[in-house]
Amino acid sequence: MTDLSDLPGETCEPARARRSGGRQARVALRAAPLADDVKPVRPGLPGGQYKPLTEAGVSQIHAAALDALEQIGLSQAPESGRRILAEAGAILGDDGRIRFPRALVEDMLAIAARDITLYARDPRHDLHLTGTNVHYGTAGAAVHIVDPITLEYRDSTAQDLYDAARLVDNLDNIHFYQRTMVCRDVADNKEMDLNTLYGCLAGTTKHVGTSFSDPSHVADCFEMLYMVAGSEEKWLERPFVSNSNCFVVPPMKFAEESCITMEDCIRRGMPMLLLSAGQAGATAPAPIALTIVQAVAECLAGVVYVNAIKPGAPAIFGTWPFVSDLRTGAMSGGSAEQALLTAGCAQMHRFYGLPGGAASGISDSKLPDMQAGWEQGITNALAGLAGLNMCYEAVGMHASLLGFCLESLVLGDDLLGQAMRLVRGIDVTPDSTSIDAMKDVCLGGPGHYLGSDQTLKLMQTEYIYPNVGNRMSPKEWNEAGKPLLLDTAIARKNAILAKAGCRVDPDVDAAIRKRFNIYFK
Repeated sequence: MTDLSDLPGETCEPARARRSGGRQARVALRAAPLADDVKPVRPGLPGGQYKPLTEAGVSQIHAAALDALEQIGLSQAPESGRRILAEAGAILGDDGRIRFPRALVEDMLAIAARDITLYARDPRHDLHLTGTNVHYGTAGAAVHIVDPITLEYRDSTAQDLYDAARLVDNLDNIHFYQRTMVCRDVADNKEMDLNTLYGCLAGTTKHVGTSFSDPSHVADCFEMLYMVAGSEEKWLERPFVSNSNCFVVPPMKFAEESCITMEDCIRRGMPMLLLSAGQAGATAPAPIALTIVQAVAECLAGVVYVNAIKPGAPAIFGTWPFVSDLRTGAMSGGSAEQALLTAGCAQMHRFYGLPGGAASGISDSKLPDMQAGWEQGITNALAGLAGLNMCYEAVGMHASLLGFCLESLVLGDDLLGQAMRLVRGIDVTPDSTSIDAMKDVCLGGPGHYLGSDQTLKLMQTEYIYPNVGNRMSPKEWNEAGKPLLLDTAIARKNAILAKAGCRVDPDVDAAIRKRFNIYFK
């Protein structure tokens, strides 16, 4: 990397002394750990600068969503859900659909939880979902692991999921770990849910998101949670896992088993991600605006449902619609339309003042290549700039959610750091606009800002630097053996995994492995 102090300037001091002092000062600054509050990027920076919807457009979408709930409603609620919603004031029609009067929706919005905290086992990683605070993390249910060296896709395993969690635990710009892939080496569905949950918890102390494939699996999974937490009481004090719950099957149908799971989890104190995942042009309307209308309507039904069970229960407004390539009907998660859709959903979350989450960072590319880079960069940047609280699937996802790549987590950590720097924006203060530094340089000074006190002070707090991204000059790159980006990512991945151990107390880990059949080491 070029040493800034080696560049010529209008000064008479010996170049050798100038290089040595400048280099030593920068090395010392780079080596010293920064406090969290002065890092150039950190979890929860406020976004909201980007608004693809006008205020009138937001109001139109809200009105249309209320119309949809009143006139169309949702079908296929479980018996328990029909009872809960009817007691709250929803109307069960002769056609079996549950319709939601506007007054009911407004009443439930008034008591819905806002400014919630998603706890982590390590309080340093707590996620404060308020306003436009932005957090990037993983999600998905990939069925394959991507090998960028052999270019092969193979079945994902419990060990892969655990390894991904360990990587996330050591990557600063990935703020939470929601289940990334299916443990296809675990044939029994209940054991798969248990291994999925424990693979996440054993790998990271950041907030975890998981799902349950059957309502009957919830009790044993909570037994595991209480073991990790120390007791049921300690779990309730700081619930560190949220349930990613596809409570609806678009268009406008409840998912019966998921709803039963949701009811159980809410009563056990677990935060809920109310996930509506229609696909524009397939299970959601083709117009981007109307796709948002349907997603908002479905999630508003979820808000009513949740608060009818337990007023003020923590829930994330998970408008999570996807885009289709209308030429083929295939999903197009890395498209500009997807970026717009996610950003528009973020605006609706802000309109309601509810904590919100949606998809960003999906790549349709099969590998961590240039296509993956532009797709992940655009969708993550727009999501953050729109002020999305929870940016799910932000890194690692390929082939439109079918493949997951561990190396992409490492590469994505750099990408998310840059995206979060965009979210932070430009700090304009009396100090940052003072011309005193300009006077010192231009009026009798060296004629450049290299090595100045202000430059040295800000180089770590105002600027973010990639861990694997390469900023060498062509000459330096050639002299270093022409390192490739992927090779550097693999090296960092291997270094992290070589040191990252289980994040659960050894005695608890032993007890869990004795009680449950755990597939990873």
